[in-house]
Amino acid sequence: MNKKIMIALSVIALLLLAGCAASPNDALEFSEMAQEPAGFLLGIWHGMISPITFVISLFNENVGMYEIYNNGGWYNCGFLLGVGGVFGGGVKEIF
Repeated sequence: MNKKIMIALSVIALLLLAGCAASPNDALEFSEMAQEPAGFLLGIWHGMISPITFVISLFNENVGMYEIYNNGGWYNCGFLLGVGGVFGGGVKEIF
């Protein structure tokens, strides 16, 4: 492929992934948030997008990597599994 096409596709992919960044919803009241805290599946998702949200959080103080309102251990477990999945899980390549 042409080098310019590869760069353009990489930029588009990066922008699409950046659109998945987790951030607080200012439209919700705290009483609405109190009904359902972030759980295991949201923890996995937030862990998977953590590299993107980290970079965005450096430039935007309204974006956080970690959901503050979560259900505790299960969210933490999901977050760690998501981060581990993105970074290869610490498994050494055999081949």
